[in-house]
Amino acid sequence: MLPPSRKDFKDIYVVFELMESDLHQVIKANDDLTKEHYQFFLYQLLRALKYIHTASVYHRDLKPKNILANSNCKLKICDFGLARVAFNDTPTTVFWTDYVATRWYRAPELCGSFFTKYTPAIDIWSIGCIFAEVLTGKPLFPGKNVVHQLDLMTDLLGTPSMDTISRVRNEKARRYLSSMRKKDPVPFSQKFPNADPLGVKLLEKLLAFDPKDRPTAEEH
Repeated sequence: MLPPSRKDFKDIYVVFELMESDLHQVIKANDDLTKEHYQFFLYQLLRALKYIHTASVYHRDLKPKNILANSNCKLKICDFGLARVAFNDTPTTVFWTDYVATRWYRAPELCGSFFTKYTPAIDIWSIGCIFAEVLTGKPLFPGKNVVHQLDLMTDLLGTPSMDTISRVRNEKARRYLSSMRKKDPVPFSQKFPNADPLGVKLLEKLLAFDPKDRPTAEEH
């Protein structure tokens, strides 16, 4: 691929290893994934996320279709089109498209928000949603709109505290959560009865409604 001379150097070729599929197709096509598969998938995702966050980059669009997979069960995160670098703690404008596939994996603090101060915890939430989908074979929060999305989240996690609600930047979402009837959380062991108890415990942390309660990728 080297040009005959520097003068003729006009094109750049980037060669990647072949990844035959993505995690969405893997989940869709396999109903016999084992505990070892779950562990290996989650380990790779958290390891990759640790590397990304160490560089102060937030992916912001993690979902099964954006995770490439090969025949050896190796995973690679792709599509950094919405990724942003966090230079400081100042609020950053977030341009979120509201198409369904992205909404399902979006953290609650971002529901309905088009301007927010976000943290790496938004990616941690997405990993939790993806892990839950690997365990069950279907999306955990397939919301039809922002309100439905919040309903599905609170049906599982219970009504968040007023302190947590106050940190949701979107006023309409904040008002809706404040007026919501009291919901008790559903035990994760009940929601995921066939999953390993340690995996369920970790999933519960990844899907904490309040971003400050979610672990970092490095911690796990």
